[in-house]
Amino acid sequence: MEEQIATENHLLFCEHPPVYTLGKSGKIEHLLVTEKELATMGAALYKINRGGDITFHGPGQLVGYPILDLDNFFPDIHKYLRYLEEVFIKILADYNLKGERAPGETGVWLDVGKNSARKMLALGVRASRWVTMHGWAFNVNTDLSYFNKIVPCGIHDKAVTSLALELQREVDFKEIKTKSHYYFQEIFDIEYL
Repeated sequence: MEEQIATENHLLFCEHPPVYTLGKSGKIEHLLVTEKELATMGAALYKINRGGDITFHGPGQLVGYPILDLDNFFPDIHKYLRYLEEVFIKILADYNLKGERAPGETGVWLDVGKNSARKMLALGVRASRWVTMHGWAFNVNTDLSYFNKIVPCGIHDKAVTSLALELQREVDFKEIKTKSHYYFQEIFDIEYL
């Protein structure tokens, strides 16, 4: 009998320089400025193969790239997205904020169902043979003015927020990385070395 080799799983964190990414189902008209104007802002635009529409990545934002073989967990991309959302719902609870899922909209939100609804976490993922790519963008101390240049995630009627804005103070970025790592391990029932 052939021995099954376990696939290694990884979780990468980073902060990007100012960049906009347009997912494969995104609409270029959701970019509200020209690429020349982006260049004057020191930002770039990349069309990529993840799901979702246009979003911003930049300093003060925790971007996570889980590279998991979902065959080791569950071959269900919708369940995977709910697990990722749960990581950040738990983090927000640590700061006495009620993070929620919005019906029909991926990510984590505050004040769902109200005129004041605003998005805190964006998700854009892809899987090939159940191996995940891309991931999340969690606004920690993010300069939210960059979102004024796009229709974030293609959603016209809701705002984007950050943890710093909600708490009215700068947030320890290292603390958020530690919490993300901790809750990711807890929810996915794994342990990283």
